[in-house]
Amino acid sequence: MRRPTPKSLEALRKFAQTDAKRTDTVFCADTGVTAAVIVGLAIHKDELGAPLCPCRHYEDKRAEVAAAYWNCPCVPMRERKACHCLLFLPPEHPFAGTGREIAEEEITQLLE
Repeated sequence: MRRPTPKSLEALRKFAQTDAKRTDTVFCADTGVTAAVIVGLAIHKDELGAPLCPCRHYEDKRAEVAAAYWNCPCVPMRERKACHCLLFLPPEHPFAGTGREIAEEEITQLLE
């Protein structure tokens, strides 16, 4: 598994927590989903310079970063609170948890 830098991982963890509060959304009930998405965003931040959505397939990731449509928070999330990755969920979503925070340890466990 590719690993993000600790700096990017922490930046994306903090971003996710802040954005969940700002958008009145919550994280997935399965914290493993939340952790995996944050790791994917951090890897893309390191490799591409932007947190490109890790849950989609791209023919050309650099072109997608430049277009900025799928850079987190993506346009569907900003416009409709529709997060394909299940990172940001409205409280009534069937997979919604109750929290807007994830501990660093919960994310790093995924990398072990």
